[in-house]
Amino acid sequence: MHRFNIAADLIEEAKDFGELGLAGILVWMRFMATRQLIWNKNYNVKPREISKAQDRLTDLLQNIYKSHPQYRELLRMILSTVGRGGEGDVGQRIRDEILVIQRNNDCKGGMMEEWHQKLHNNTSPDDVVICQALIDYIKSDFDISVYWKTLNENGITKERLLSYDRAIHSEPSFRRDQKDGLLRDLGNYMRTLKAVHSGADLESAISNCMGYKAEGQGFMVGVNINPVSGLPSGFPELLQYVLTHVEDKNVEGLLEGLLEAREDLQPLLSQSNDRLKDLLFLDIALDSTVRTVIERGYEELNDAGPEKIMYFIILVLENLALSWDNNEDLIYCLKGWNHALNMLKSKDDFWALYAKSVLDRTRLALATKAESYQRVLQPSAEYLGSLLGVDQWALNIFTEEIIRAGSAASLSSLLNRLDPVLRKTANLGSWQIISPVEAVGYVAVVDELLTVQNKSYERPTILIAKSVKGEEEIPDGTVAVLTPDMPDVLSHVSVRARNSKVCFATCFDPNILVDLQAKEGKRLHLKTTSADIVYREVKDGEVEVAGPIVVKEESSMPRLTLVRKQFAGRYAISSDEFTSELVGAKSRNISYLKGKVPSWVGIPTSVALPFGVFEKVLSEDCNQAVAEKLDTLKKKLKAGDSSTLGEIRKTVLELLPPSQLVEELRNKMISSGMPWPGDENEQRWEQAWTAIKKVWASKWNERAYFSTRKVKLDHDYLCMAVLVQEIINADYAFVIHTTNPSSGDSSEIYAEVVKGLGETLVGAYPGRALSFICKKTDLTSPKVLGYPSKPIGLFIRRSIIFRSDSNGEDLEGYAGAGLYDSVPMDEEEKVVLDYSSDPLIIDGSFQQSILSSIAKAGHAIEELYGSPQDIEGVVRDGKIYVVQTRPQM
Repeated sequence: MHRFNIAADLIEEAKDFGELGLAGILVWMRFMATRQLIWNKNYNVKPREISKAQDRLTDLLQNIYKSHPQYRELLRMILSTVGRGGEGDVGQRIRDEILVIQRNNDCKGGMMEEWHQKLHNNTSPDDVVICQALIDYIKSDFDISVYWKTLNENGITKERLLSYDRAIHSEPSFRRDQKDGLLRDLGNYMRTLKAVHSGADLESAISNCMGYKAEGQGFMVGVNINPVSGLPSGFPELLQYVLTHVEDKNVEGLLEGLLEAREDLQPLLSQSNDRLKDLLFLDIALDSTVRTVIERGYEELNDAGPEKIMYFIILVLENLALSWDNNEDLIYCLKGWNHALNMLKSKDDFWALYAKSVLDRTRLALATKAESYQRVLQPSAEYLGSLLGVDQWALNIFTEEIIRAGSAASLSSLLNRLDPVLRKTANLGSWQIISPVEAVGYVAVVDELLTVQNKSYERPTILIAKSVKGEEEIPDGTVAVLTPDMPDVLSHVSVRARNSKVCFATCFDPNILVDLQAKEGKRLHLKTTSADIVYREVKDGEVEVAGPIVVKEESSMPRLTLVRKQFAGRYAISSDEFTSELVGAKSRNISYLKGKVPSWVGIPTSVALPFGVFEKVLSEDCNQAVAEKLDTLKKKLKAGDSSTLGEIRKTVLELLPPSQLVEELRNKMISSGMPWPGDENEQRWEQAWTAIKKVWASKWNERAYFSTRKVKLDHDYLCMAVLVQEIINADYAFVIHTTNPSSGDSSEIYAEVVKGLGETLVGAYPGRALSFICKKTDLTSPKVLGYPSKPIGLFIRRSIIFRSDSNGEDLEGYAGAGLYDSVPMDEEEKVVLDYSSDPLIIDGSFQQSILSSIAKAGHAIEELYGSPQDIEGVVRDGKIYVVQTRPQM
């Protein structure tokens, strides 16, 4: 049975398996399209049967495209590996018309006869390439090297020609008087071959949609294809323009025409149409042509300024947005580029800084798509490939090659051209220094910092980590972490690096990164400034000591101790009852701020479940089984089985609430003016109780547990109070460090701002926040250092948040903040962000007002405490709220 019939028989079952099933079909079809599988070996298939099988399969794919819009991107990719097909003699013409060529041009022997036998026995997509090679050979005045060049560039070697059941042994050889006739007839024959094998070929795709009728000459005789109905006005003229100019050297007009045609097609692709597959093949062909034309236009960009490169980026991004499902992020990237281009044209001083943030976001979008392809396609490729005997090298690069085949690769290339221009214009340099520490160590390259965070290196190590998300720990023995990733300067890992005196920096220059990776195993000396890293290799035997690094002997390090807290007889307390015996510094600080900060700074109302409540709840008779199970699991943990941490967290969630806890918490929240969840319904209280338990359970987070072990804290003595606050539905959230953490300059404030809730700032959410500095002597003049590139914002309705407040978060010499969880009662809504309409980005006076207010709030709180502060807060309707402060580590 022919492969297309097998695929057609499987397609309904594959559809029922969803994304995974269709991914399997795509992988299999692509193996054949790229000639990893020789489907036609020892098998005679008539061209008419191939055409009919293709027609059946593409009809089924068309129907799924209509009924299952969530799979359209995968279905487009499958269609791109299949020819259009057609009933009846569309395929049979392949056999008939090669005879016409031989008869018309007196070329019945040699290579043409061998090809004729191959076509009769089993035609394949290779025949399109062979036909093109013959045309190129004849056009070159019969230069045989041109024939082989065309074949080889398309993956057809001499060995492959000999591998056909009807092998092609001979090279073409024609007389000069045959030239004109052969070019005419082979050109016509190419149309027939592409009608069967190349559904996505631009010319044949346009012909199938516009309709055509052929008479005489022996080619496509009697064929009458009707135009697709419902095409927009002016569409045939637009397609004719594209065909007329498809070889133009100046590509801008052609690209605009291609994209206009794709935009005109989009409404038709979402409507029911019995010729939908013809429209899909046309759209795929237009998409592919954009990629080809962009690559041809690279030469135009060699001496081009940023305006033209940005214009090309916009065109390619628009093309991608027309091809991808879930393209909202791309749409906002596109709007960002258009805004950046307008800033450049209007000579805005910050155009390059803003464009760099859009570039970073666009790269994130490409990386996210590549990761999704890797997740969906690569396992199927490796599984099927191993069963089908596909070469291992082809399996290793399967997903990579799919990405390279599309416009994403062109976009990535354009971004790489523009990046150094933007960095130079915005005075960004090649590095962002997050923790400026001089270091000497041996280079180790890792994919993810997360995978080595619990490792201990025996010698000083400089880690080159491709991925750093922001919540990782710094491994023991690490003296530097260098990454192309972009964690926020105020993320957990950044704070950890500064506290541990570890050099930490983002490298924007891929050439520098490649050079550093090439030095794996070698010993380097890193010297940092506020904006750069200079490095050199330290030779064997050479003594090199980095200035600021001080290695402390374990015995000389101050011993950190925790004091076990006891249940004080109360399940809930109001903010005026917060003391060090009952709650941690997080709760006490927020209580201390009330009435002391300027009146324009809001402080949220708070109550707390004090220290010892968790232990008291655990001791209740109703929770005896939970207590016994926890005791068993903790013994395993003490014996070194860290895999029990997840089970411990799950067990904590089984706790039942004593009625006295429910009553006391209700009374304290209502008397403080906070809404009581149980007043809505019992389910709302259950949500609140689950959130409280998740905070307690976070004592056994992997990161928190290993962090306490690293500094030899007694984990059993760690107690967790829970700070309860009403969530302010924020427009923006911010974190302030009242001493610039990157430079150590105490005269300036450093802050980062995100849209929505602050979890995207302190958690492991990709992209950068808006960052700015502000001199304490001029708090009305903030200076933006970087615009935001985070694609996601978190938003929530009126709700309650339960914040961790342990006795281990604010020990002197130990950065415990951020290790434990704060859990909202309701799930946040993830929103794809549009910065092009955000007043914080586009309205200078609004930006100055908000950033100045944030800086002033930070300065006021620092003066209140008399020491540098790490402050978290939100902005709602222009008003500043501070939700917590602690000493800046």
